[in-house]
Amino acid sequence: MSDEPSEEAAGTEEVRSGFVAVVGRPNVGKSTLVNRIVGAKVAITSPVPHTTRTRIRGVLDRPDAQLVFVDTPGLHRPRTALGERLNETASGSLEDADVCLLVVEANAPIGRGDRYIAERLPAGSVVAVNKADRASRAGVLEHLATAAGSLGLVDAEFFPISARTGEGVDELVEHLVSRMPLGPRYFPPGMVSDVPEAFFVAELVREQLIRFAEEELPHSIACRVTEWEWPRIRCEILVERESQKPIVIGRGGSVLKSAGTAVREQLPPGCYLELFVKVEKGWQRHAELIERLGY
Repeated sequence: MSDEPSEEAAGTEEVRSGFVAVVGRPNVGKSTLVNRIVGAKVAITSPVPHTTRTRIRGVLDRPDAQLVFVDTPGLHRPRTALGERLNETASGSLEDADVCLLVVEANAPIGRGDRYIAERLPAGSVVAVNKADRASRAGVLEHLATAAGSLGLVDAEFFPISARTGEGVDELVEHLVSRMPLGPRYFPPGMVSDVPEAFFVAELVREQLIRFAEEELPHSIACRVTEWEWPRIRCEILVERESQKPIVIGRGGSVLKSAGTAVREQLPPGCYLELFVKVEKGWQRHAELIERLGY
């Protein structure tokens, strides 16, 4: 599927429509927020930074509006070719957005990473202060004041929210809708994401492996679907070193079995998912392989 909405998919009726680039440091809750707004799981989530590795569009379609939320990898100081690609993806999403939405945390100080991103945002950006459910009301208000003073954004609007509980999200969405110009619907009714099915299944596998993997392993895992003949799906799991392979497989195949079961529960009944582990030494440092993996 093409990365860009097709002209045939665009509607002729004018509504408030446009693109919202969701940016922020790694692990501030961007994907959780997009899933909450769209009302469906379009991006995988985990407590591990850099879970999102590519640009993912989630579509909120209402009778009066269509907002396309572009979930981006967390901006950070890159150490590998993969890290550089993630930053390029996130930065490139800002150029085409009607509104930029910066996500920061209510329960963590505004840091250099937040300010680094804010410096690259246009005037009139929106700031979502996420995880408000993990801080006291007084603490959230204090954090809002601190964020407004330290981020240096011109004409920014601030919204305390919780992507996990939904607190404050409706108010944020209504504000974003009000900021959109009149235009066409970019995607047809019922479409919540432009992510190809095979890529999404590979991401579901990676999400489950992250939950079982040791601390240093999540960044070394990549997944790709190599065969799709429904109901049979073959997914290849790449690791960087031979020593990582038994960790991903687990004793007696326990990790692969648990991950496969969890993924199948999220797919239509009858799916037969095959998982295979392959060593691709230092794949994060090879731009050509990163390209083939879709990152």
